[in-house]
Amino acid sequence: MEVNIDEVVSTVRAVDSDSLLAPQTLGKIVRLVLMAVEDREEHRRQVRAEQQVTGGVRDELETAEA
Repeated sequence: MEVNIDEVVSTVRAVDSDSLLAPQTLGKIVRLVLMAVEDREEHRRQVRAEQQVTGGVRDELETAEA
């Protein structure tokens, strides 16, 4: 089946690309990114702690108390 269109009428609106996100959406994105950064930093701290060679639990407790 062939369709021929002789004329098209349309309205096009220009939108500022900076206004595409609602403030609530942007806030949610920022919160999620900050949570992901915090999770990554906590993971890195945990990895460093697991890789650290210590003198034992007593030495760790004494260091923490000091």
